[in-house]
Amino acid sequence: MKELIIIQTRLNAPKNQRNKFGGFNYRSAEDILESLKPLLKETECFLNITDSIELVGDRYYIKATATITNKEGVQVSSSAFAREELTKKGMDSSQITGSTSSYARKYALNGLFAIDDNKDADTDEFKKQQNKPTKEEDNTEDVSLALQQIKEAQTLGDLTKVYNDWKAFQKDKRFLSSLTSKRKQIEKVAV
Repeated sequence: MKELIIIQTRLNAPKNQRNKFGGFNYRSAEDILESLKPLLKETECFLNITDSIELVGDRYYIKATATITNKEGVQVSSSAFAREELTKKGMDSSQITGSTSSYARKYALNGLFAIDDNKDADTDEFKKQQNKPTKEEDNTEDVSLALQQIKEAQTLGDLTKVYNDWKAFQKDKRFLSSLTSKRKQIEKVAV
């Protein structure tokens, strides 16, 4: 489909959203759709995104499928899955499903339109990500951010991610104590 090649080549969907907690920029499914609309109009294509719920083992996943159709009726699709959390602080079940749907849709769009969410090796953001502070460079702001991420973790998986993301503090007593306390709290709630 030649129209898809044009869209993939010309699509510019910048990361205009900011996650202050994690300290990174990102793009949402809505950002991608806003960037796509003029290109869809220009190429006389339309986009349809559908969701389905699939049970895999004992967990439910949202499967999002993005399909582009040109004026001749030729279609190309891409699908992505996202797993619903059992609970998420501050969200009811419909909000959890909606959030999971948005996540799956974003990655279905990424696949269809060749959008890469990885950090480019020549960007400052990539270099900062690779150069997390070492123990010697430990500063109060980074420790506070790491401790805040532990405090806001909802699952053991969240805690593992925090631990892996903050290698510089893996021997820090405050960091380890906070991780241990939060792990016990999560395990207690899960019982």
